[in-house]
Amino acid sequence: MVQIAWLGKKSPFCGNVTYGLSTTESLRRRGHAVHFIHFDTPTAPLGTPLGRADGGSPQAVAVRAGGGELEPEVTLPYLVKSQVYTIPSPGAQRELRESLERIRPDLVHASLTLSPLDFRLPDLCQQLGLPLVATFHPAFDASLRNLSAGTQQLTYQLYAPSLARFDRVIVFSELQAELLERLGVRRERLAVIPNGVDNDLWSPAPRTPGPVLSDLRRRYAGRRVFLYMGRITTEKNLEALLKAWRLVRPAGCVLLIVGDGPLRASLQNPGEPDVEWWGFEASLERRIALLQLAEVFLLPSLVEGLSLALLEAMAAGTACVATDAGADGEVLEGGAGIVISTQGVTTQLRTLLPVLRDQPVLSAELGRRARARVIERYTLTRNIDALEQLYTDLTRAPVVA
Repeated sequence: MVQIAWLGKKSPFCGNVTYGLSTTESLRRRGHAVHFIHFDTPTAPLGTPLGRADGGSPQAVAVRAGGGELEPEVTLPYLVKSQVYTIPSPGAQRELRESLERIRPDLVHASLTLSPLDFRLPDLCQQLGLPLVATFHPAFDASLRNLSAGTQQLTYQLYAPSLARFDRVIVFSELQAELLERLGVRRERLAVIPNGVDNDLWSPAPRTPGPVLSDLRRRYAGRRVFLYMGRITTEKNLEALLKAWRLVRPAGCVLLIVGDGPLRASLQNPGEPDVEWWGFEASLERRIALLQLAEVFLLPSLVEGLSLALLEAMAAGTACVATDAGADGEVLEGGAGIVISTQGVTTQLRTLLPVLRDQPVLSAELGRRARARVIERYTLTRNIDALEQLYTDLTRAPVVA
């Protein structure tokens, strides 16, 4: 059993949150002790000592471990927290150090939150003699084909010198590893461990659907559902999808947009009966049912890492169309879905939407292949197996300076 101090996010909801929660829960089920450390204590008012609002030590609550024991969950103070980045309070580093000294883990695993604290972790863990693992999530595109790709390239350039000092850096694809290697991170410190999903949880619709899926089928009876699920932000390129949909207006179909974000108000047109803005969906059961209901999942991103939403849709047996940003094209290559370029997304979708509308047999076959691809390469079980091996290698070897 390995004792792990996991630094990650629990809010606001994003792929990093899903990754952290699913991974740590799986590790606990396998008997490992996981101490979750995250930013969840707003900074104190002016005049209050730094740290907790009451001026005390890091806030800790107890969570039940897989073996029945209680493990501490530590919250750190922050100034700003969003889906993209976190700005910690000045006292956060001190509180993190105190927490690690108290927990005395076998290693630290940081699911990087794009925070200034990320850059201080190598020195901190070296001082404490702790192996340090990072999971590096930022989206990317192997080519600088758009402004979003250029912006993300700067993020990689900024992080690379610090990542080179971690004992291991987990990335989701060979493309991402090659990019970091070009930026100076030694290959032996990179570990390619793709995202994984629970293929029992995310699965095709059962023969006897539950009440949530049955209700959705009644709600959309007579219409075929095309689905986007994710954040509504510039890099997700939802504007290009909406342009294509409005040009085609596929008869008998509805475009269902599940998610929220800063661009929703500017993109939403309330007068469109064939475009439904669902908003953020907190219920896991309903998100699964929405993917089981949908005939086609659409992901027009300009940049990506390895989209968990895409893997979940594939595991649910939904036909998938995604751009070749990040590792998404690699996931769908060889017939597991339809891959389009990040350039000219509207034009490509304008051609594809009528085909997918008129060829339900094609959609069904793509869904079957998508599910098979997940079982072959992208299960949560495979992900945790690889993670356990990495932990074993690091805890048996001395920390590399």
